[in-house]
Amino acid sequence: MTQTPASAIRAAGELRTVFSRLRRRFREVTDVGDLTPSQTSVLSRLAKNGPATATELAAAERVRPQSMTAILVAIEQHGYLERTPDPHDGRRQLISLSEAGVELVVGTRREREEWIAQALATDFTEPERQTILAALALLDRLAEK
Repeated sequence: MTQTPASAIRAAGELRTVFSRLRRRFREVTDVGDLTPSQTSVLSRLAKNGPATATELAAAERVRPQSMTAILVAIEQHGYLERTPDPHDGRRQLISLSEAGVELVVGTRREREEWIAQALATDFTEPERQTILAALALLDRLAEK
């Protein structure tokens, strides 16, 4: 068994810390009410991938189906979801964003992107922004693992 390099251990810790701080800042920048990170993740997934069943969402979010049910109920109480019969299997329901859900996701995404773009433009040099872009490509590769 090979030993994990010290640089990998350090990078893992710092990466976790930075993402936690960025997640907090994103939540500060936009008002998502009392939605939890799990709930906003489901909304984002539906916006990106389109309608899905509760089972598919649970698998994609890596939570138990019972947990996904609770997440969906909470989101529905805000009026952000719609359910329609699955045209291929009448026993299942497809979950999608309601008009209010689309407006929430699009609005918060725009606010967050505007905040980060402005911060990158004012607080970072062009070479630093290029370094961030290169690092993001590597992080994307990490996310595919």
